[in-house]
Amino acid sequence: MDLFSSSEFQKDQHLQLPNADISYFPDFLSTEQAKHYFTIFHEETAWQQDDIKIFGKTYKQPRLTALYGEKGKSYTYSNITMHPKPFTVPLLEIKNRIEQACDATFNVVLLNLYRDGNDSNGWHSDDEKELGNNPVIASVSLGAKRKFQLRNKKDKTIRRTIELTPGSLVLMKGETQHFWQHQIPKTKKNVSSRINLTFRKIN
Repeated sequence: MDLFSSSEFQKDQHLQLPNADISYFPDFLSTEQAKHYFTIFHEETAWQQDDIKIFGKTYKQPRLTALYGEKGKSYTYSNITMHPKPFTVPLLEIKNRIEQACDATFNVVLLNLYRDGNDSNGWHSDDEKELGNNPVIASVSLGAKRKFQLRNKKDKTIRRTIELTPGSLVLMKGETQHFWQHQIPKTKKNVSSRINLTFRKIN
């Protein structure tokens, strides 16, 4: 079955932010497609939980992760180096769909599993050297809704929040990573699991 044979998604919503090129596609995947892929990735992904160091203390990373992609395209962030497992057919289906929609190519995808509201991803920029100068980052959300927050690096009072719905796509391009940080904050709300797929190109 070709899940994308009759799918159309709404025109993107471009965020009006200085020194940023960020678009939000709320209906990149249909409700049916989003549920289908969430089940597959939740059950079949080789999830891991790495240790991170904060101010000299070691903690478990507050989410589960996995890296898939082309052979030899390892990815290092927060003193963690991940080596990709080969792309699966479902990951390739979504990757091809994104590449057609945004006219970009990707060779790895970092998956994050936020098990509940206690799982999070703190303020950061996707500016690792292996991503190049102006990386294109494409992030697909599946499962529960979560807030995606942006703040300007120079003036942290300049912020923007988007509620990421299942099946949505956030596309960050151009100078965005130079001037902006983003995060998925913790929430006290009773939320179920969320998975996001962040496609990138490792040089």
